[in-house]
Amino acid sequence: MDLKLKGKIAFISGSTSGIGFATAKNLLVEGMEVYINGRTSKSVSSAVKKLKNQVNGAKVFGLVADFNNPEEVRDLLNKLPEVDVLINNVGIYDSQSFFETSTEQWNDQFQVNFMSGVKLSQYYLQKMLNKNWGRIIFISSECAYLVPIDMISYSTTKAAMHALSRGLAQLTKGTEVTVNVI
Repeated sequence: MDLKLKGKIAFISGSTSGIGFATAKNLLVEGMEVYINGRTSKSVSSAVKKLKNQVNGAKVFGLVADFNNPEEVRDLLNKLPEVDVLINNVGIYDSQSFFETSTEQWNDQFQVNFMSGVKLSQYYLQKMLNKNWGRIIFISSECAYLVPIDMISYSTTKAAMHALSRGLAQLTKGTEVTVNVI
């Protein structure tokens, strides 16, 4: 299928495995230049190598950044000043009792799962609006609605993501920029 993405640039946070990796592969097949991300050089280089082996002629590059580290996020943004498609996929979770979830764990999950999308969208959305084309996609979870009692903090970050996505979608009304949550 031709989604008319050939030659466009995508960044996918948290994409060395799972949904992010599969998304990267699909976008590479569409002819996009794709930047994947992980927390370690080892995981990023391994994922880049796998994608190059799986997709002939893949234009795939890796960026190491832990979204719980503001300095690493700044470095990432400096290395990738513009994208056409932003996929906010990175996420962490803790599975434990609400009463045992520490404030630090809540903060870490909000920083990585929610604020990473805020920061990346703040950086790239205005540039997309200026050129009147772009896509921002937030990868959520059924946990935003079906909240497991051992994942209340994670589920809360995913529910917040829905509100953010809806608000940003309203900002783009009348443009060729779209914002969605999946």
